[in-house]
Amino acid sequence: MSVPEIVSRQEWLAARREFLAREKEFTRARDALNADRRRLPMVEVDADYRFEGPAGPVGLPALFDGRPQLVIYHAMFDPRWDGACRSCSAFIDQIGHLAHLHARGTSLVLVSRAPLAKIEAFRARMGWTVPWYSSYGSDFNYDFHVTLDESVRPVEHNYRTAEEHRRAGTGYYVSGEQPFELPGLSCFLRVGDRVFHTYSTYGRGMDGLGSTTSFLDLTALGRQEDWEEPEGRATGLGAPAGSSQVKYHDEYDD
Repeated sequence: MSVPEIVSRQEWLAARREFLAREKEFTRARDALNADRRRLPMVEVDADYRFEGPAGPVGLPALFDGRPQLVIYHAMFDPRWDGACRSCSAFIDQIGHLAHLHARGTSLVLVSRAPLAKIEAFRARMGWTVPWYSSYGSDFNYDFHVTLDESVRPVEHNYRTAEEHRRAGTGYYVSGEQPFELPGLSCFLRVGDRVFHTYSTYGRGMDGLGSTTSFLDLTALGRQEDWEEPEGRATGLGAPAGSSQVKYHDEYDD
């Protein structure tokens, strides 16, 4: 096994200070990228998608649970399987307490194509409390390019067609016996009674996600902190880091 070079404390501190400058540069570049993401346009969702949940069938607006923003993790769970994808399950394991997202006006749910009975049984086995809905029988997974089936929709994933993937050397994303599942994450904004799709990411676009702030950085309203750009997105729902508005998760008044 290869390990780092052994040096004196003084040499380590010099190297660490030099690397800190690069870390700060990366942080500023990430902030700028997040701001540009919030500047992206959005598109209205016209389809009447139906999902099956513990309380019965619901539409997409119900998944917001009364909040202005919604993050959906497209967990891979084929109807033929007895459990969700192991990598998706590892991702779900690291999702923090949802109260901190809720305090910022953002809901997070899981959506999979497996029937609800299989989802509920597997969720109980894993001990998860994240809301999880079935899109079985709906076009939702196909429209958001996380179930690939040429008999239903032309194959597209991560904003590339199958041919574009093959030319780019990423044909492995779209190869396999159809239908097959892929992971993804999508963000939505509710304005009055209207629902808008603001963002979706796939593949390594989900690297580093799992924390409250990492999810919020993908949304149109962001972290709800005054320093963020573009101006005018804060709605008074913010809980800035280090402020008294950040509470223990059982202290929030939802």
